Amino acid sequence: MAKIKTPKLPPPLTHHAYEKTMLALQIELVKLQRQVIAHGLRVLIIFEGRDAAGKDGTIKRIVEYLSPRDTRVVALGPPSEREQHIWYFQRYVPYLPASGEIVLFNRSWYNRAGVERVMGFCSKAETEEFLETVPHFEGLLKRSGITVLKYYLDISKHEQKHRLAARRKDPLKQWKLSPIDAKAPKLWKAYSKARDAMLERSHSVVTPWTIVRADDKDLARLNVIRDVLWRLDYPNRLRRLHRPDPAVVFPYDTGERTRGLIEP
Repeated sequence: MAKIKTPKLPPPLTHHAYEKTMLALQIELVKLQRQVIAHGLRVLIIFEGRDAAGKDGTIKRIVEYLSPRDTRVVALGPPSEREQHIWYFQRYVPYLPASGEIVLFNRSWYNRAGVERVMGFCSKAETEEFLETVPHFEGLLKRSGITVLKYYLDISKHEQKHRLAARRKDPLKQWKLSPIDAKAPKLWKAYSKARDAMLERSHSVVTPWTIVRADDKDLARLNVIRDVLWRLDYPNRLRRLHRPDPAVVFPYDTGERTRGLIEP
């Protein structure tokens, strides 16, 4: 049986090309937000991925020029004592978008299928309960009129080690360091197993997952924004707006692992 070749990422962009393209896409995001506000739309964008996968940077570039009154970034810390004894989804519900809002979750309820599962912060029964109920919960969000976009940023083990090492040396990124980060490389296989189960059990036609190959931060950010712009309709879209590169951003499918598009 012939070995399936993994599609290569496009060549890196020059800094000038990246910034020029990013600015053009950010202008499109402003157009999109005007549509969201004018028509009272509700947009929820979820970002998941391994530690150091680039969620912070991607979100930062998306919201950079958007209205702060109509855009919210949600990155919840550990649950309080009270929150540990409520319905699991309850602590996230108050942060869902209202009419005219775009909300971006930097990690979300999927903590239960990822870090909580791997680090032993929840039981196997709680993880199973979550995986059983999350499609129904997201289905209710969709039925209520909320547009839900879910992105999983995937990076290689080598790239994660490189980024975590750089984070430890950079005085401006000390706030990103945590004990969980230090354990991430050693728990690579456990996180892979948890990721695969999460994607397979929570991917649906109603709220599908989109995978982002994020070893190249610039390409990941640009193509995530392109994907958002093409999946949400708005007037006066740039005629020359490129579609997201399918070698970087693509719908989840179990076959992508065998093709090497999802890291083992």
